[in-house]
Amino acid sequence: MLARANRVVHPADFRAVVRRGRRTTTASAVYHRLPTDPAAPARFGVVVSKAVGIAVDRNLVRRRLKALGRSFVDAGLRGEDIVIRVLPGDAHRSWDSLSADMHAVLDAPDGKVTR
Repeated sequence: MLARANRVVHPADFRAVVRRGRRTTTASAVYHRLPTDPAAPARFGVVVSKAVGIAVDRNLVRRRLKALGRSFVDAGLRGEDIVIRVLPGDAHRSWDSLSADMHAVLDAPDGKVTR
C-alpha cells in the first residue's frame, strides 16, 4: 500500500500530470510522468475506468499497480508524479505483464519504451 505522501490524491494534481507530463503508452496502460522537486517523494495515481471490467477486475488492477508503485518508492524513486491510466483489454490481467510494462517505462531515463 502506498502512503498518502506517495499518492496523487487531488483532482488538480491529476489534471496537471496528465496535461503537462510526458506520455508513454504500453499495451496495458498510458503513463504520464511529470518531474517535480528532486527532493520530493515520488507520487503515483491510478485511473481505471469501467471499460476495463467489473469492479473486482478494476480493483485488482489498481491494487497491483499501487503495489508496484510502492516497490519503486522503496527502491528510491523521487522527484516525479506519475499517473497511470489503464487501457481496456486483456494485457493488464497478469502481474508479470504489469510489472514488465511499469519497469520498461519507469526505468528508462527518458520515459521512452524500446521493444
